[in-house]
Amino acid sequence: MKNLFRAAGILSLLVFVFFCTEKTTSVMKEMDEVMVAIKEVKGRYEEKPVESVLIKNGMVPGLLGREVDINKSYLNMKRVDHFDESLLEYKDVYPKVRFSKNYQKYIVGGNPQKKMVSFIFLIDKNTTVKDIKELLNIATIKKIKINFFIDGNWFENNNDMINTLVKEGHDLGNLSYHLDYDDSSFIWMDTIMKKLTHKKFSYCYAEKENKLILDTCSMYKNYTIIPSLKIEESPYSTIKKDIKAGSIVSFNVTQKVIKELPSIISFTEEKGYKITTLKSHLSEKK
Repeated sequence: MKNLFRAAGILSLLVFVFFCTEKTTSVMKEMDEVMVAIKEVKGRYEEKPVESVLIKNGMVPGLLGREVDINKSYLNMKRVDHFDESLLEYKDVYPKVRFSKNYQKYIVGGNPQKKMVSFIFLIDKNTTVKDIKELLNIATIKKIKINFFIDGNWFENNNDMINTLVKEGHDLGNLSYHLDYDDSSFIWMDTIMKKLTHKKFSYCYAEKENKLILDTCSMYKNYTIIPSLKIEESPYSTIKKDIKAGSIVSFNVTQKVIKELPSIISFTEEKGYKITTLKSHLSEKK
């Protein structure tokens, strides 16, 4: 019994010594001149997140903020044993409502602070492979990335072209079969598209609110896009009049659109907007 009490006493003493050592180390760290300097300057480098904009059932994604990661910054500087602002490290601060985890809102635009726009081309039975090749040629010459939202039948019958779109860095969206997201083949198409793009999410498309589309697509981790600008006719004139930072523009693929696309791209870039994929455009990263 004495041995038991002796062992318990030694264990208690070791715990006490460990606690005191940890406490002392923590206090010394807080008093260290490097730590003090980090805490003095950290406020200069903090950026508040830009909150997402919620518009009824729609959403415009917010943007990440940042703050100094005090402990990582301290470890970096202790290796050189002096304060050096270039060794500061940061951690992300997320908006209160996160786009990346919100599939149950219609995405109606990108954050205008990023000064980006996205072009969506709707690919269906009226679209030829020649049309796609012309669009790809223009995108290559203009050095932009675009989005192809594809009908199920076209998807099935043009595997080589689908692979080319992915290989060249363009983004894909899912039109299901004739925009019928209740079609059982939507799930098959969704699975294949995610494997091709190596993403855990994809995009659905609606031109107005449709609860069936939103519910079905959110169930399978797809964002439902409602374009902020739909080109019906007079593509260049419409873009010139209505495009703005954050716009998501959808086009039916016609010869008029293809003919005017180089001018549309030039005008958009002259306005100071970068034309990019939805993935880049909607990302919370600045």
